[in-house]
Amino acid sequence: MSAAVTGLTCSVCGTHVGIDSPFSWKCPNASDGDRKHVLRFDVPIEAFRPTDDVNPFLAYRSYLAVDAFGAAIGLEDAMRASIIRELDDAVKAAHGVGFTRTPMHRADELSEALGFTADGGIWIKDETHNVAGSHKARHLFTELVHLVMAERAGMTPWTSVDDRPVLAIASCGNAAIAASTLAAAVKWPIAVHVPTATAPSLIETLESLNADIRVCPRLDSDPAGDPCVLRFREAVAAGAIPFGVQGTENAWCLDGGQTIGWEILKEIGHRVDRIFIQVGGGAFASSVASAMRLVGTHPKLHAVQAEGCAPLARAWEHAMSSGGTRDAGARWTECMWAWESEPHSLADGILDDETYDWIGILDGMSDTDGSPVVASEDNVVRAFEMAHSHTDIDVSPTGSSGLAGLLQIRDAIGNDERIVVVFSGVAR
Repeated sequence: MSAAVTGLTCSVCGTHVGIDSPFSWKCPNASDGDRKHVLRFDVPIEAFRPTDDVNPFLAYRSYLAVDAFGAAIGLEDAMRASIIRELDDAVKAAHGVGFTRTPMHRADELSEALGFTADGGIWIKDETHNVAGSHKARHLFTELVHLVMAERAGMTPWTSVDDRPVLAIASCGNAAIAASTLAAAVKWPIAVHVPTATAPSLIETLESLNADIRVCPRLDSDPAGDPCVLRFREAVAAGAIPFGVQGTENAWCLDGGQTIGWEILKEIGHRVDRIFIQVGGGAFASSVASAMRLVGTHPKLHAVQAEGCAPLARAWEHAMSSGGTRDAGARWTECMWAWESEPHSLADGILDDETYDWIGILDGMSDTDGSPVVASEDNVVRAFEMAHSHTDIDVSPTGSSGLAGLLQIRDAIGNDERIVVVFSGVAR
């Protein structure tokens, strides 16, 4: 099994990082004063021939950067596969659910309600059955595999599991649960930075997973942006390991997220016209875009945000008027900045002040003739209601917000088009 990924390159400044570099979370040129950098994986185009293993991290292992990393630091093929199985078994033993290919099916009732023909319709990729009830654990699993591979190769500053530094994440929902679920399974301490308005039910879930919960009010001295991210960055500066789903903070989250895109495209990729992906921080949509580039299948990618917080659509417009929507990383300051007003939506899990992984999403939409979609709050609510009245999936408002994007531009979509939306995040 040959490694496909050859290294990492910053989409902003072009700095290259070798694939054999441990803890290559962010661009070496990123600093406290300049966070506008994000690494992407260098992936040669080659034949896409995944295996049929039900575990996506084994089925697509030869295309994952983390496997290339393991090979580059001297771990044999069998050892690399064994680490994935071992960690998956730990998650399954602790929580009853391991990583497996998640279901996708045509939503017949929903398709009919929205006027699609029998040849067209809506296919739902159901991530509510994934580890921790959303797609977030897939992003985090490759970060965990990277850490354990570095441990096995003797490349970590700690010498035993008892000396492991704390993991850290900033999240208001599904990512926090996913990170804490994985950390608890391998008994790795984790600090979760959450906003003051965090739901009591989420706090209870995090407490049950033994997370160190750190509530983060906005301080008068704070710069613009999410105070949870600010406190998270302070923890990382003090020695914690970034264990979140922003590619700017840990590029390895963009590795595991590709597996969802590959599953979609392997099953019906050659027949899909559009894919709608809900966007908060942007790692999910960026990962799906990366998956499409490798496979060579190009349905239109639509990145969906709510009208109460839509920095990505704003960045798209500014990029379009300042040199083009592709390769816009060098124009970060002109295109992407924190949403000025207080974010608001029923889909509260996509209300990130910034779309941290915006560059990969703009590239993906540019390559596929796609576009951002800003869903009205009425359509966010309607999508959630339709998800529950026309499917049997117990999805959250955040998880159904990709459908809100479809509703927003339904009049521009042909009745025989084939659409994929992702439902991710269990209603809690």
